Amino acid sequence: MGVSSILNRTRVVSKIYFPREILPISSTITSFMMLLFEFLIFLAFVLAFKFVPPPTIGLLPLPVALEFVLVLGISLALSALNVYCRDIQYIWGVIAYAGFFLSPVFYSLNMFPADIQSLLLLNPMAQIIQMAHNATLYGTLPTLTDLSYTLMFCCSTLAVGLVTFHKLEPRLAEEI
Repeated sequence: MGVSSILNRTRVVSKIYFPREILPISSTITSFMMLLFEFLIFLAFVLAFKFVPPPTIGLLPLPVALEFVLVLGISLALSALNVYCRDIQYIWGVIAYAGFFLSPVFYSLNMFPADIQSLLLLNPMAQIIQMAHNATLYGTLPTLTDLSYTLMFCCSTLAVGLVTFHKLEPRLAEEI
């Protein structure tokens, strides 16, 4: 949603001046709100199956916040780049699809050798998903190394996204 947020509102962008970063930010917040509704469904399943989560489930907002920061940084950068090169949204779709299979969503990292695990954990989404799995299912805390790596990567992505957006923003209305 964030990648195409500017191109989906071309009339508004070309006719009215407003801070353009509102568009990818609002798309990211919309996706975040959808995630919160999905957590309500998750809660219903937890209650229906009488699953007692470990006390570390209280840490679940941490990986969710890290994911929000990561997605916001990516959305800011790619939404501005998508105006200049319209193929970005299609390329990003392929990258996101591949990234889904490189992240431990439906499989455990333990099924791979240690060297492959460390390679897969370079993906920040793999770290975030692993933190969420550990907090909700296994009752383990994230290591300080994993947490600091993921925090640095997400904040760096947000900074690069902001810089890229502000660099490309002055000519967005002309390029549309």
